[in-house]
Formats: sequence, structure tokens, C-alpha cells
Amino acid sequence: MTEALWTSAEIAAATGGTASAEFDAGAVAFDSREVGPGALFVALSGETTDGHNFLDQAFASGAAGAIVSSATPHPHILVGDTMVALENLARAGRKRMAGVVIGVTGSVGKTGTKEALFECLDRMAPGFAHRSVKSYNNHTGVPLSLARMPRDAKFGVFEMGMNHAGELLALTHMVRPHIALVTTIAPAHTEFFASEAAIADAKGEIFQGLEPGGTAIVPFDSPHRDRLIAAAEGHAARIVTFGLGEGADVRALEIVPGQAGGTYVTAQIGPDRTLGFTLSQPGDHWVANAMAVLAAVNAAGGDLEQAGLALAEMGGLAGRGARFKASVSGGEALVIDESYNANPASMRATLAVLAATPAARRLAVLGEMRELGDQSADFHAGLAGPIRDANVEALLLVGEGMAPLARALEGQVDLVHVPDAATARERIETMLRPGDVVLIKGSNGVGLSRVVAALAGRQ
Repeated sequence: MTEALWTSAEIAAATGGTASAEFDAGAVAFDSREVGPGALFVALSGETTDGHNFLDQAFASGAAGAIVSSATPHPHILVGDTMVALENLARAGRKRMAGVVIGVTGSVGKTGTKEALFECLDRMAPGFAHRSVKSYNNHTGVPLSLARMPRDAKFGVFEMGMNHAGELLALTHMVRPHIALVTTIAPAHTEFFASEAAIADAKGEIFQGLEPGGTAIVPFDSPHRDRLIAAAEGHAARIVTFGLGEGADVRALEIVPGQAGGTYVTAQIGPDRTLGFTLSQPGDHWVANAMAVLAAVNAAGGDLEQAGLALAEMGGLAGRGARFKASVSGGEALVIDESYNANPASMRATLAVLAATPAARRLAVLGEMRELGDQSADFHAGLAGPIRDANVEALLLVGEGMAPLARALEGQVDLVHVPDAATARERIETMLRPGDVVLIKGSNGVGLSRVVAALAGRQ
């Protein structure tokens, strides 16, 4: 790959700025803590902080140059607005990329699907696949991810999120995907939407950014399938469905749970192609994700056999299914880390995974689900059935929003309701026994990653 991601001349041309000196940048960051040697630091000005206050820190960490809106003695590109400059740099990064770009959105599964897609594509073109890291899927994360894309990348995979109508439209026009994929539609951010159908409409905005001749990939089993197909028509040259139900274009024909926790899957891909592979991640929701991945790989002209091997070898993602053993008095307990985020659909899916995991005893640490609006109490209480079905023997509920669920399960399960993650961390360490399996899941703002970190320290 070309050594320099961006030259100062290219940055100035893309942003309309003025360069104070010549420099080459090998990376881009807007968080000074992520700056390493040779990086371009974009000094964004936000509501609570200003990146210009961290210029010295960025250059002490080895920054090659910065995009700024006020003069600095450090090598820089001076612009009128650093956020606009980042967006323009992103557009320039997208314009020079000659490979295949895939956009991913959905209420559930978009980050896992994005990571699985990257693993498949990187296996086919090692070092030439690029994706948005972490969950950089919003109005700042997407342009940063585009600006980070190597000029000679053959594949780019970008996650796009939203919590208001119209947000995804701006992002997809920036990404301009050749393939646009919608994962599961589920109650999430319902505080900002009148109905689940309105959420589907907002997710369907992704198709409006499709390049001519592009492919739309839609969940066949979703009650909003036809709504999404209608949103794709007029923008996509081809619409492909994926799922578990008969009639999907890419479908799981056979699903056999594996002894090691994964799943053996036989997939039908189009009218005349089948693929057998082992999926390392457990759960029917991951089977559906894998069908979406295969649909996208096929649409991108990729190697399906290589994709199957990548899906077999993919490890669990931190906060999204990673597993590890924690030492407890007299032995070990298995921790399932789903701490990054939660909504009703993902809660049900991961509780089903817990139910299928062999254990001496099953425990769950569940944090409240946020941004559910007026239906929040009903959504939380509605988890009582899946918890009973999962044979959870000890339950630790975290946050005020979990009160309706605590009432729904009163007297039915060994239950503790605590106000915050700090208290949950103290309690869970006293509850675990050898042979236990504990699921940890909640909205990111609850902070259950701190509980996971504490247990990870006991590996």
C-alpha cells in the first residue's frame, strides 16, 4: 500500500484549506488519545470540548499535522470549519477509492455484520479491506472512517447508524455504497419514532445513496420486508433478500448446533448454489447475520468459500458476544460479554444463546434499555418470559428502568435490583460459582463494560 494516506497538498485541495508546511499523514484521528506517530489530527470543536485545546498533546504523541480553524505553530491545514473539512476529506477519500463499498445499517447486528464482512473480505484481499472501527457510525464517525480509507483499498465496509429520521440520508450520500445492507429492524430509539415502521423507513434511507447499478440487501423474515423493498426500488438495480424463511434469496437450509458453541450451516445462495460452513458464533441471530454477509460477499463478487472459512474462524467481539473464563473460588465461570448495547430484540436473542450454553447454573446481569420512550416499561417487563425460558437462576438487574422487569419476576427467580454498574460489579463478584455461565448485557450508557473488565481481570 502507498505509505502516505494523505499528503498536506491533498488535504488542502480536498478541504479548501491552506497548508502551513509540507507533511505526510499515515492515519487520521479526531481524538487526541488516538493520535500516533505520523497521524493527522482533526481539531473538532464540540459543545463540551474543543480539539484545539489538545493540539500540543496530539503533537507530543507524534502527529504529523493538524486540520485547524485557528492558527497554530504546529504543521497544519487552516480551514474555516474543521467539521466541514473532515466531511470534505471523507468525500475525497471516497472519490479516489476504486473498489467496492458496502454500507451496513439496522437496529440489531450491524456492528457484528460489519466486522464479519470485513473478516471475509480481508481474507480474500489481505491488507486491502477497510472498515469503520468500533461503532464509528454517526455524523463524525462515518466521515472519519472514510478519511481513513487507504487509497488502494479494494473493499470498504461502513456501518451507519441513526436515532432520528434523515440522519442516515446524509451519511449514505457521503458513503455512496455499491451494496447497501439492512440487518434486523427492531424497537430501538423508539423515543424518537412513532412506530417500528417509522424506524424501518429511516433505515431504508440507506438505499438512496446507492451508486448506479447497486445492490440492496433486505431481511426476508422482517415484517418490514416489503416496506424496505419499496424503499430500495428506484435506487437499486438489484434487490436481494436474506434470512431463514423459505423464499429468501440467501437462506439457511440447515442449522445444526455445534458442540463447541458454534453452528454448522448449509446455506442456499441464489437458485443454484449451496455452501456448507461452520459459524463460530452461536445463536440463530448470528445465522441470520451470516446470511446477510454471504449475500453481500456474493454481490461484491467475492469468494464464498473463503467467506465460509472466515466465518468459522471469527472470534467474539468485545461487548458483542466475546467469551472468557473468569477465576472464582474453587474454579472458573464463563462470561458472555454483550455489554455494548441492548434493545428488546437483542436481549431476547442473547438470552436464547445463554439458554443454549451448557452450564451448572445460568446467571444474567442485565442493564436497562434506553431510548425506548413511552413503551419502555412494557419492553422491560416483556423480558420476563425470555428470562424464564433461558432458565436463569440468578438475575442482577441494573438501573431504574429495570424496575418493571423486577416486578414482573418477583418471587420467580433469585433477583437483585441495583442502581448502577458500580454496585453490580461488587455484587456479581460475590455471586459467581464454578461452572456458572453469566450473560452481561445492557445499553452502553449503563456502563456494564466496567463489570466485564473487572471479571476479565480475574482470567
